[in-house]
Amino acid sequence: MKQKNTVLSYVLIIAFCILFLFPIYWMLSTSFKTNDVIMKLPPQWIPRAPTLQNYLNVFGDNKFLTFYKNSIIVSLSTTVTSLILAVLASYSFSRFKFFGSNAIQMVFLSTQMFPAMVLLIAMYTMYRQLNLINTYTALVLACTTKALPLSVWVLKGFYDGIPRDLEEAASIDGCGRYETLFKVILPLIKPGALAVAIYAFLVSWDDFLWGLTLVNKLEMRTLTPGISLTYLGEFSYDWAKVMTAAVGASVPVLTAFIFMQKYMISGLTVGAVKG
Repeated sequence: MKQKNTVLSYVLIIAFCILFLFPIYWMLSTSFKTNDVIMKLPPQWIPRAPTLQNYLNVFGDNKFLTFYKNSIIVSLSTTVTSLILAVLASYSFSRFKFFGSNAIQMVFLSTQMFPAMVLLIAMYTMYRQLNLINTYTALVLACTTKALPLSVWVLKGFYDGIPRDLEEAASIDGCGRYETLFKVILPLIKPGALAVAIYAFLVSWDDFLWGLTLVNKLEMRTLTPGISLTYLGEFSYDWAKVMTAAVGASVPVLTAFIFMQKYMISGLTVGAVKG
């Protein structure tokens, strides 16, 4: 009976792996086909005459390279901004207890429950009044707003698990509050900080709504809205270019997930348990 359960478990795992990995395989295989082959029925599950022309066309397109540059700038800026704010805010919530602090934390975290569409009109109006439309600043602030609540919550769990005795000992040795935070406490929460950095990067790199709404100039668009508006037309879709561009856009995300997943999962799990 135990052997049957083990076999069934492996079968289910393999089935789910195929289910989740097939879209990635199909995107990759389609990027090596021409549009006429893509539209054939029955489909070619494995490209019979693979071509690299799609990659030459896409990576030779200045517009795609501009989208890539914009995504890198916005994602790295969002990651740094979110990490700095999350480190300071979560430390404050963990170490300084004041009237209404728990309520403020709940309100802060509850913003994650609001769909982005609810905030869209208000944020667009505010950014327009501040003359931030079509700027990196608008995209960075919007993506940081999305990533920050969960980041603060995760890091607060790490701070709560660190004994206050360490800070008291550092204070006796002459360290100030900021010196204690950055030299004593911060090195102890590296897994959480790394998890927050990866999360903020993925949130900003995958962003579509804010990049579509807050930017209407082609040269300022990021990858996701740029690909959608450039290679998907009103009357025809260039699926070969779309899939090739999608492969190029997915490389940083897949790389980060493959090499950093253990840090992100452990960081989120430990922070949740301690919180």
